[in-house]
Amino acid sequence: MHRRHFIETATAATALASLTQASEGTFSRAPEPVIVGVMGMSRGRDLAMELVKMEGVEVRYVCDADMQRAESAAKVVNDTGAKSIPIQDFRRILDDKEVHALFCAAPNHWHGPATIIGCKAGKHVYVEKPACHNAQEGEWMIEAAKRYGRCVQMGTQRRSSAGYLKAIEQLHLGVIGKVYLSRAFYNSKRGSIGTRADAPAPANLNFDLWQGPAPRKAYRENFVHYNWHWFWHWGNGELGNNGVHLVDLCRWGLGVEFPIRTVSSGGRYRYQDDQETPDTQSVAWEFEGGKQITYEGLSCAKHPGGPFVSFYGYDGYMEIDGDGGYRIFDPNDKLQETVPATGGGQKEHIANFIEAIRADDPGLLRQPILSAHQSTLLCHLGNIAQRAGQTIATDPKSGRLLDESLASKYWGREYDAAWDTQVRIP
Repeated sequence: MHRRHFIETATAATALASLTQASEGTFSRAPEPVIVGVMGMSRGRDLAMELVKMEGVEVRYVCDADMQRAESAAKVVNDTGAKSIPIQDFRRILDDKEVHALFCAAPNHWHGPATIIGCKAGKHVYVEKPACHNAQEGEWMIEAAKRYGRCVQMGTQRRSSAGYLKAIEQLHLGVIGKVYLSRAFYNSKRGSIGTRADAPAPANLNFDLWQGPAPRKAYRENFVHYNWHWFWHWGNGELGNNGVHLVDLCRWGLGVEFPIRTVSSGGRYRYQDDQETPDTQSVAWEFEGGKQITYEGLSCAKHPGGPFVSFYGYDGYMEIDGDGGYRIFDPNDKLQETVPATGGGQKEHIANFIEAIRADDPGLLRQPILSAHQSTLLCHLGNIAQRAGQTIATDPKSGRLLDESLASKYWGREYDAAWDTQVRIP
C-alpha cells in the first residue's frame, strides 16, 4: 500500500475508533471549560445551538454585523439557559482574554481574515467552508496556524461522520481496488436574485463592518444576507458554497492532494439577473498517477444527476449519499453491500475541535487547515478556469498556478486599507 494511503487509512480508522469511543461515553475525564464566540448568525446560529448542548462549553458571544440577527440569535441560544452576549464586532471576542476559540460562520470574504486575525490574537478557530475566499488566504491561514500554534478546523462536518469514515477506510483498504475516478453532483432549485440599484443600508446593519477586509462597494438589497455567494467580490459561487463538501470527500477518498490540470465549463444559463457566478458548472481536476475528480453543479435544477459522490475502481464502484450511507458494487455493477446512513457528523466534528483545544493538539483535528486548503483550492482552481476561460496547469506539489499572468489576477485579492496589515502574514 502506498505510504500516504496507509497514513490516511490509519487516520480514518483511528478517527472512527475515537468517534465510537466518544459516542459510547468511555471518556471519563471531566471536560474543562471551553469559552467560545460565534461570528455570523446564519450558519453560526446552528453552530451555537450545537455548542450550548455540549458539557463544559460556554458560548459567551454571538456576533453579527446585523444587530437584529445577533439579538435574535442570542434570544434563541439563551432560551436554552445560556448567557450569550449579542455583539456586532467580532473583535470583542478576540479582546476577551478568557475566550479560547472563535467560530467563524460569516460570509466567505471573512473566512481567511478572521482566522488569521484570530490566530494572531491567540484564539483557536473553527472556520466554516470554504476555508477562504481566495488561494493566497489559504496559504496564509496554514502559516498562521503553525506560527501561533493554534487549532484551525474547517467545518466540513462529514469528515467526522461515522458513515463517511467507514466508507473512506474501506476505499483505502482496497474494497474496489485501485480508485482512479471520483464523481460529485450537487443540485438545488434556486430562484432569481433580480436586479437592484445601489441603496442605503438598513439601520440595523453595519455594512462597513459586514464588508470588513473587502474593498468597499455600495449596498444593494440582493447582497445581504445570502446572495453575496453569487458575487465574486465576496463569494465563490455554488462550487465554493456547497461543492466544497463534495470535492473534499472526493479528494479524501481518492487519496490526492493538488491537481496538475483543471478545466471548467458552464455559465449563467437560467436567469439573467445580478448574479455573477455560474448557475450551471462542470469541472474536472486531473492528478498525477492517472486519477481524476469531476463535479457537476446545478443551482437551478432539482433533478439530481447522480449520487452525492461516487468512486470508480479497478474492482468495483462505491456510491455515498449525503448522510453517510453507502453502497458497494462489483465490476459487473452487482450490488455487494449496503450500509445505512449514520448522519452528517456536525456534532462529532465540533466535538473533535473542542477536544483538540482541550488537548492543545492540532494533530487531533479531522479537517486541519492544510487539508482544508487543499480541498478549498480545488474550488478556487475550478472558478479560475471558468473565469479565465481556459484549462489551467498547476504545480502538483503546491497547487500553485504555473501561468504567472493568471496568478497575478486570480490567486489573491486587494484588501481595504484599514484591514490590510491585519490580514497579511509578514
